[in-house]
Amino acid sequence: MRTADKQIADILVRYGEPFGGNVWRVQGTAVIYHKTLERIAAQAGIVFEPPTIIRSERDEAVILVTGRLPGAKPGTERVEWSLGEALVNVNYRVSGKQAAYVYAMAEKRGKDRVILKLIELHGLVYSEEEADEFRAHQPAVRAVDEDFEEPPAFDEITEAEGDLKRRIDEAETINAVTDLMLDGATQAVLATMPAGTRDEVRDYAKARLVALGWPKRSGRKSAA
Repeated sequence: MRTADKQIADILVRYGEPFGGNVWRVQGTAVIYHKTLERIAAQAGIVFEPPTIIRSERDEAVILVTGRLPGAKPGTERVEWSLGEALVNVNYRVSGKQAAYVYAMAEKRGKDRVILKLIELHGLVYSEEEADEFRAHQPAVRAVDEDFEEPPAFDEITEAEGDLKRRIDEAETINAVTDLMLDGATQAVLATMPAGTRDEVRDYAKARLVALGWPKRSGRKSAA
């Protein structure tokens, strides 16, 4: 394992997270899943202050995020801040009819940067949400041992994720969402996605079900 990867692995293990399956490389740049950072933040007890909106437009959002990491002794608390930015078709891509959630993306990026600073991984690894330019790069090279299967290329993942979310948005009933998520073709697409992206799509489907009035008797089980 290369020296930088060992540094990353040593820090991740403090929070009960393995290197394999959480980190990969895109054109030499180490990338980590957003959901992994969320789990680490919860494990570390990181607390975020209410965000400050710096810029608020239909297709752009810039948010100031501040996080606090409790110290072992009084007075040893660490505080870090960072900006999260999202601008449609510049550093935030959306596919087809997929809705653009610039505030949610800006918040994710800001929080991920703060978490990386607080756990001392800033500069060693970037969040998968850091910038859509990662998604346009070539497939990731193998970052761990030969038994670890590298994730698909970011651009392929993004297109599949965007297409599924668009179809979820277009579903007008609870049953329509359920049918879509139970469909064999959908299940096959989900199976090719990294765990973090797959969970993101399923959470998106659940949110759509709730928006349509779920839970209520629809005659079928939810597959989201």
